[in-house]
Parts: sequence; structure tokens; C-alpha cells
Amino acid sequence: MTQPELLDDTPDLSATGERIDALLTASAAGGIVMRERSEELVRLVTDLYGTGLERIMEILYEAGRLDDDVLAALAGDELVSGLLLVHDLHPYGIEQRIEDALDSVRPYLGSHGGDVELLDITEDGVVRLRLLGSCDGCPSSSVTLSLAVEGAIEAAAPEVTSIEVEEATAEGNDGDTLISVDSLMGRLHNDAAGGADWHPLPELSTLAAGEVVTATAGDLELLVCRIGSDLFAFVDRCARCESSLAGAVLARQMGGPIGDALLKCPSCQVHYEVRRAGACVDLPELHLTPLPVLADGATISVAVPAAEVA
Repeated sequence: MTQPELLDDTPDLSATGERIDALLTASAAGGIVMRERSEELVRLVTDLYGTGLERIMEILYEAGRLDDDVLAALAGDELVSGLLLVHDLHPYGIEQRIEDALDSVRPYLGSHGGDVELLDITEDGVVRLRLLGSCDGCPSSSVTLSLAVEGAIEAAAPEVTSIEVEEATAEGNDGDTLISVDSLMGRLHNDAAGGADWHPLPELSTLAAGEVVTATAGDLELLVCRIGSDLFAFVDRCARCESSLAGAVLARQMGGPIGDALLKCPSCQVHYEVRRAGACVDLPELHLTPLPVLADGATISVAVPAAEVA
């Protein structure tokens, strides 16, 4: 018997939620009774599916099949993980989910010479972070913070009410300040003129270590490479000659540490340091335009600003 072909018809959860809200709002036109009945219908359906999901988890556990690998697979699937969170059935607590989210963006922060540390999660859902290293000095630090860090946390822990980032001043670690999410988003809008969108690029999951490829996210051409287990994405445009970097290969800088790598423009031959956010070796005033890469265990996505960060 031939198995039916499986189609990729996974719903857009964000669009579905917006549509439900729109339908509930529209039901108010029929009066308060109609609105209350619509809301009750949504609650009943949600509770029904939640009870079913809980029973599935119980059956798997009783059968001895709910081991660490299965739990990790469930938690790593965006759709299933979201449903488990809605019904308070997620196998991982908020602290572990946030730590995993930060781990997913650390390679990108590392490419800017920085890191992030989880300081605290308050009872009312406020997450406090500390930036480490030189992340704030990077040309695209606003995108790094507002998209990579904030986006990863919100996807992993939607119950978080706000994010505060402790950032060292230019003089050092004294006089740290807390930066609210609103401030981070303000930076993003100032630098990226209107925000950015995450574009899933599933083909990047098969990219081998040392490989360099071009890809398209929205209307933007990208250059993506992998060093070890870390992915890096840049706008596909040389900062010197403005030509495409298609055909570039990774090479180790003479005398450089293991794991370091350079990209060489096929047209003008200048070199860029991948792990330093595309800084140009030959002309220090130039750099490629780096883009945040987010790997949540199931999908690899690249954040594309509405306007490129200078």
C-alpha cells in the first residue's frame, strides 16, 4: 500500500492567533452575548485539545517511551512546543528554555566579540541579562540585541513579561545600567528604519562545516557559511567593490587560531574575518553587514532588517 504524500501544511501560528482575535472582535458586533459565546467556544476547544495532549503525554510515559530524546524532539518542534506551552505541559522549565535560547544565539554574539549571561528571572516574568565582551561596540549591536537575543527568548518563553539588559559603560563594568525592551526596540528602529523579519531557511540545516553558500531571504541576497557548528550570515555584498561574494571560500588566516576563518572576495581579493562580524583585514574601516542567525533545534532562521544596518 502506497503511503500518502505528506504536505508541509503547518499553520502560521502567529497568523492563526491574529485571525482568532479578529473573529472574536467581529463577533462583538452581534452583541455582548455573541461575544461571550464565541470566547467560551474558543476556551472549550482549547481545553479539549489540551486534555488530549496531556493524555498523549501520559500514554507515552506509561509505555516507557517518554525518554529524554523524545522530550527533546517534542521541545524542539516549534508547533508542538508552542502547544505544550499553551497547556502548561512543556517538559522544560522557563530557566532551561531561556538558557537554551541564549545558547542558540551565542555563536552570533561571539562573532561580535560578545556574550550574554542570564542573571535572574523574577516571579512576575522579568528576565534580567548581562552583556559581556565587546558586543555593544559592534556596528550591528542593536540588531543583535533586539532580534537575536530578544527574539530567541520570546520564542522559547512567551510567558516572559519583559527583558532587561545590564550593559557595561564605556569605562568598564562600573556603573552598569539596565536597558528595557522598549529601549532596545528603539535602537533597532533607529538603525534599521522600521524593524526586521525572521526568514526560515531550512536548507541551511544541511550546510557542512567549512561550506559557503548564497541564499535568499525575502528580497535580500545572503552569503552564509558554517565554521564548526556555528552558522554566520552576511548581506551578499563586498564592502569594498560592492560585488557579490558568491564563490568565496573560507581560509585560515596565517598565524591565526584554530577555528578562525577569513572570507576572500572573489572580485577585489580583500579579506573579511567571519567571527569578527565581517571586519575587513585589509581595510579596517570596512566591514560586511552581518545578520542574526537563530537555530531553535528545528528551524534555522535569518533576521533581515527593513533597511540594512550601516
